[in-house]
Amino acid sequence: MAAGAIPTTRTVRSQLVSGRAARRPSPARAGTPEIYFPKAIDNSRLVRVVDRQRNREMAMFTVAVCALFALVMVYAGQHFSSIEYGYKLEALKAQRDALVEQNRALRLEDASLRSPERIDALARQMGLEAPRVGQMMRLETPGADLGAPVMARAASVLVISPQP
Repeated sequence: MAAGAIPTTRTVRSQLVSGRAARRPSPARAGTPEIYFPKAIDNSRLVRVVDRQRNREMAMFTVAVCALFALVMVYAGQHFSSIEYGYKLEALKAQRDALVEQNRALRLEDASLRSPERIDALARQMGLEAPRVGQMMRLETPGADLGAPVMARAASVLVISPQP
């Protein structure tokens, strides 16, 4: 029975549209009825007055905000790119340090492989002998500048045939 006493949303709307007063219960005060009177307002004859001063102020404000936004975005872009370049620089420094260490290790290995004692021991294991006098010829002159141009010359060709 209580459902019949409380108006539904459809009946309240129909009463508002028809112009009659509608009673709707408030959720906070269920016992006190509230009455709403619809008032028809006709704004069809109102004309908006154009305020040129206000429009100019709003345009200037919009331009200023856009310029400030652009400046902030340029600053943020530079800031983040400088951070990114810092990370790239640190990565390149770490790579350089690794390459320097690898170069040092390779130079040590090269020096150990070029050791005359090691070469002599390997040659003796393979059955090679020490060169005899006149069998060895130096290709480099000790006092020559390696970067200077060299004049080509014909030298006698020595053919060494294997001994039977």
